[in-house]
Amino acid sequence: MAEGNGVLVIGESQGDELALATQEILAAGRKVADDLGQELAIGLFGSSVEAPAQAAISQGADRVYSVTSPLLADFQVELYLAAAETLCKEVSPAIVLIARTNQGREVAPRLAFRLGVGLAQDCLEVSADPGAGKLLANRPVYGGNAVAVISCNQTPQVAAIRPKVYVPLEADASRQGDVVSFPVDLDASMVRSRVLEVVKEEAEGIKLEDASIVVSGGRGLGGPEPFSQLEELAKLLGGAVGASRAAVDSGWVPASYQVGLTGKTITPDLYITIAISGASQHMAGCSGSKAIVAINKDAEANIFKEARYGVVGDWEKVLAAMTETVRELVQE
Repeated sequence: MAEGNGVLVIGESQGDELALATQEILAAGRKVADDLGQELAIGLFGSSVEAPAQAAISQGADRVYSVTSPLLADFQVELYLAAAETLCKEVSPAIVLIARTNQGREVAPRLAFRLGVGLAQDCLEVSADPGAGKLLANRPVYGGNAVAVISCNQTPQVAAIRPKVYVPLEADASRQGDVVSFPVDLDASMVRSRVLEVVKEEAEGIKLEDASIVVSGGRGLGGPEPFSQLEELAKLLGGAVGASRAAVDSGWVPASYQVGLTGKTITPDLYITIAISGASQHMAGCSGSKAIVAINKDAEANIFKEARYGVVGDWEKVLAAMTETVRELVQE
């Protein structure tokens, strides 16, 4: 592609709302665009995107490309990819940012390949080098034990950013921006796979990734039964329950509970870990927690290096005492 200009976000919408992850990427893109003195645009794909388009402008976008087609009513990777590729080649942005959601994980690497460039994957932070006009991306390496700062020498520079590492900008209804209709030539024959069935998992309470307080358990709990005690504490605190990969792999809780490199990324105000050793893969999913409280019988457990507060002892006794204290405080 030719030398580009501007920052383009490949966005997502959910019905008439702008996806939360896209709101976060707009915050990242706004900072990069301002530092480079360039425009921030966003591409929105669907059968209708009027409401999400206005939301995107209120949260930092200077321009919205409305890529609409009946074939884009539901996410289908081949069609979304074709639309995103056409948009990028026509607009020629210098930088392309994508949220590393389930949808973004499918689109980002394919899009980078089609554009003939590399991909900065799973970024924790992006910034700009105004002098060189380059994007700088911070991403975890060596299983989350270190963070590397990388830059791209090709245009466009494409980065997939981990959700929950940026806070969306406050919406400003007075912001002005352009909404540009961008027609694309799509055909149903492009689809190479199809969805046979969608199974929705019924969930109660706060979603794990949205909770301000999370209580997680690990292998040291010894089985699935103790998770009922974690749920009791989480309910008292108004939080959600999580788990380590070991607990999920053992079949004690569903995969939707998993926190970590191959699970969900969370950024709660308070993260209480019980019988979790603190392996780097787990910490990669909760490193954005504002405060970590660790309960573990092993004083040498890695989790204590990351925790603000730690209790060395039998988790059953400590958890029971903590739950009782919280219950008393809540009732006062």
